[in-house]
Amino acid sequence: MLNKKLQIVSRHVIKQRLGHKAWRCQSTIPAASQSYMHHIGKEPLAYRNVGQQLELAASQFGSTEAIVSCHEAKRYTFRSLLAEVDRVAAGLLKLGLQRGDAVGIWAPNYIQWYLSMMGAARAGLTSVGINPAFQGPEMEYCLKKVDIKAILATESFKTQNYYEIVRDICPEMADSEAGKIRSDKFPHLRAVIIDSKQSLKGALRFDELLDLSNASEQEEITKLQREIQPESPCNVQFTSGTTGNPKAAVLSHYNFVNNGIHVGSRNELDGERICVQVPLFHAFGVGITIMAAMSKGATLVLPSAGFSPKDSLQAIVEEKCTVIHGTPTMYVDLVVAQRKEQLPLGKIKKAITGGAPVSPQLILDVKQVLGVEAMHSVYGLTESTAVIFQSLPGEEDDRVLHSVGHLTDHIEAKIIDEKGCVVPLGQPGELCVRGYLTMLGYHGDEEKTREIISADNWMRTGDQFVMEADGYGRIVGRLKEMVIRGGENIFPKEVEDFINTHPQVVETHVIGVPDERLGEELCAFVRLHHDVDPKTFTKESLREYAKGKIAHFKVPRYVVPVDAFPKTTSGKIQKFKLLKKFEDSFHTQKSKSQSQAVRA
Repeated sequence: MLNKKLQIVSRHVIKQRLGHKAWRCQSTIPAASQSYMHHIGKEPLAYRNVGQQLELAASQFGSTEAIVSCHEAKRYTFRSLLAEVDRVAAGLLKLGLQRGDAVGIWAPNYIQWYLSMMGAARAGLTSVGINPAFQGPEMEYCLKKVDIKAILATESFKTQNYYEIVRDICPEMADSEAGKIRSDKFPHLRAVIIDSKQSLKGALRFDELLDLSNASEQEEITKLQREIQPESPCNVQFTSGTTGNPKAAVLSHYNFVNNGIHVGSRNELDGERICVQVPLFHAFGVGITIMAAMSKGATLVLPSAGFSPKDSLQAIVEEKCTVIHGTPTMYVDLVVAQRKEQLPLGKIKKAITGGAPVSPQLILDVKQVLGVEAMHSVYGLTESTAVIFQSLPGEEDDRVLHSVGHLTDHIEAKIIDEKGCVVPLGQPGELCVRGYLTMLGYHGDEEKTREIISADNWMRTGDQFVMEADGYGRIVGRLKEMVIRGGENIFPKEVEDFINTHPQVVETHVIGVPDERLGEELCAFVRLHHDVDPKTFTKESLREYAKGKIAHFKVPRYVVPVDAFPKTTSGKIQKFKLLKKFEDSFHTQKSKSQSQAVRA
């Protein structure tokens, strides 16, 4: 069970487990000039679990719509949602799952995802968000990493058939009784629940899960809530690391509930209707969207299973959405679609964005083309339950452009240099944070947990940051080699390790390169075996090789064969020179294209 294996049920236990000295530094900077702030909020922190938060929402906003799925033609009020969630919770416990067990949720934006996550929380289980783009090997890693005991998935989406992928990596399932899987490869896996109308060998249909329990067993779920401690694990988010393998960040009920309350308050979501373009499995979806909406009685509107700008526009019109959630890339596509469709969007109060910086032109387009009154930004990490800094109500556009927002309530933040000393206000350094939002730790990886969280609970973000005296902050660079492609966090090492499995490849190094639409794209520099014709190794051939092995968004857009890599005298690859090589090549190609256009 996750909560036993982690052995973390409170922040005190984190201290005991880390057991190393906190970063300390004797600073000569006057306290008032230090890059340190503790933003004490007006609204107190809440001590309750996610299930109790849902009960509170049902009592406060009972007849208000909690979620609407346009593509499924389904609607739930907060009151009816709670009843359905408890059917899921009771069904999972009836299958033999126990408190703390991990439940993988593998699906795009269907109502089933929401019901499954809330059902797991109400049952005292730990939901595990799995990227719906993951292929078999990636799913296999997730199953083993956190000992997933049950998988809840939709049957298929686009080219993905989730049932077939699970069956292929766990062939024993096809010969097992539903809910009683026995696999040597996955000893913890017991049940696979598929949202399907047809019976699938070894799997339980989602409708069957709902019907497993009786009314008395569902009533027991309400009594169970007082036993689920707010500090206990609630959710696992996979986040990539420099080792190439995703780390499993464990978040608590306390993280989720308070993050939702303070994001919801800062963005004034009371009673709003939110067009949800972000994936629910992601930190943006589960923390900034689901929990914030629940805390303020806001309605979530799911336009489509996967992002579709045309469906989003239609949903905004038909469901009278007043708020939009999305990454900058999504807003770029939404603007393009609206210029074509010219739909009467109505009054949209705000567009909330995160995951990448926004450009001045995008803010202008969102306001002029979509008719949005204000754009709000949020900044945070998966490990910080999604939000550390966020926009204040009524702030000017200039703030969104030149900062990531104001420090959120009840959070401490400081900027330190390489020695751990706090730097003066306005000077860059690494951002560290402390407060209710800090994850419990990385599951099964105490060493990595110690690297990011000190004994006195300061969490290092790895971002180069500047803090101003008024509490606003801005990113000036990254300490980690992370690429943010359209809101998706990608670490080059994972992609490099994959490409290096190609039989034609000797060595690979991947960098992030600028992209007007996605913010960043991947470029792979590859050294091939001497007998390989470089012309045969292309982005198309690499994409074909990657099918079924790695998520599509991790496949580089640019592939550049090289004879050798620039290195330091100590043998380290100089990636900044690779970026220069790409930029020189890009500008040369662009100049040729412009020259040819002029001659034509």
